[in-house]
Amino acid sequence: MLAANAEDIELKGNTVAELADRVLPALTAAMRLLGKQAPAEADNFRDTILLALEAAEVELDKPSTITADMARKVAAALDAAGVAGADSEPAVPNTVAGQDRPELQKVIEEIVDSGFVGVSLRVNDERGEWVGSAGVAELGETAKPPIDGHVRIASNTKTFTATLVLQLVAEGKIGLDTPAGDYLPEFGLDERITVRMLLQHTSGVFNFTGELYEDGTVVLGIPAPGTPLGKEWVDNRFKTYRPQELVELALSKPARFAPGTGWSYSNTNYVLARLLIEKVTGRSFAEEMRQRILGPLGLSGTLVPETSPEIPEPHAHAYYRYEEDGEEKIVDVTRHNPSWNPCGGDMISTTRDLHTFISALLSGELLPAELLAQMCTPHPTGIPTMDYGLGVFVRDMGPDGGIVITHNGGHAGYATLMYSTPDGAKTMTASLTCVDDSVMSIGVPFQNAQQRLLTQVFGGGRTNPAN
Repeated sequence: MLAANAEDIELKGNTVAELADRVLPALTAAMRLLGKQAPAEADNFRDTILLALEAAEVELDKPSTITADMARKVAAALDAAGVAGADSEPAVPNTVAGQDRPELQKVIEEIVDSGFVGVSLRVNDERGEWVGSAGVAELGETAKPPIDGHVRIASNTKTFTATLVLQLVAEGKIGLDTPAGDYLPEFGLDERITVRMLLQHTSGVFNFTGELYEDGTVVLGIPAPGTPLGKEWVDNRFKTYRPQELVELALSKPARFAPGTGWSYSNTNYVLARLLIEKVTGRSFAEEMRQRILGPLGLSGTLVPETSPEIPEPHAHAYYRYEEDGEEKIVDVTRHNPSWNPCGGDMISTTRDLHTFISALLSGELLPAELLAQMCTPHPTGIPTMDYGLGVFVRDMGPDGGIVITHNGGHAGYATLMYSTPDGAKTMTASLTCVDDSVMSIGVPFQNAQQRLLTQVFGGGRTNPAN
């Protein structure tokens, strides 16, 4: 069957994983045909392949995430043909077809109905892998969002950044409780601010995208989506910012609190983390990310765009809305220069890569056990049932759902969800697109959407979305 369709299979520029996704349906079709014509031979063939997969994993001693994922997909393709004998057990979980998880498809369709343009969801659990999408990839069109399209992951970038910093801590190149100013003396940072405080958002440093204080006071930062300066950001969305100028702007404003005495989410912390990485390694953040995380995990759909406005195909589109002269305008902001939020929100990825990353991280592939434990140790944030570690939120889903490790992201019409059990065994990753605006009108639907998904996948549901 592959030979008959060879002209339709384009090999150039595709990764092994991408090619596998295109070839495996043919394997399923071939197995179905064999099952009809010679059921016994189909069972023998399936069992032989599964034994070969097991042997390969033993041979490799510790197979990579990519190898394990490929083995799972091959086994799933065999099982999808429905020819396995009643007594046979799959070597790895089945990939569950969309029609077999109607409750998940129903939830994402309801999320679209609540105001989103499109949703793509990926769940990996004891039942295998499920992927699905709802809505549209582009306003005015009918095509659904790609199930593994590229998306701007916004603040999910922080988990990647924190992991990279902790790898340098493991190598003795950075001290977690060393003053950050020892590495970055040019900024004159408060000497009480440690590297840990940057990753934990306990430094008190002003957020360069602006601050909202408890009394309702707003102090503006640079033009950014989701702020009162959203229209200015749209008009200048191809502007390049230097990380140093963002830090200098933040440090020109009063600190929110004394270092270590409170918690407040600040993008400035992660710009400082980026500069810290570059200072101690002598290489760019993008280079270090590729060498230490993206390459070893085979995250071919993930990149650090730096100042490039491009986003690889396939992808869904994102939009921004504002009023001008009493008239509502909606602008496609899919392409923009992401340097306005370096390391705090500029990376691009896919739901597949986010699953691979968070699963590998929490299963111990990227960090020593002691540092992974510190990463996931909760620090109070003041948000009910949701504390913060080092680049991750630690969320309590209640007695039925347990603890999940997460980081979400959202800006400029894109949003991403990344959730996992603490052992990395069960994950949920999603990308959402919307028409964003300065008043964050999508905020409540977004909170409701993620709560619906969390309850469906992890159980629990004690958390009040209004929080």
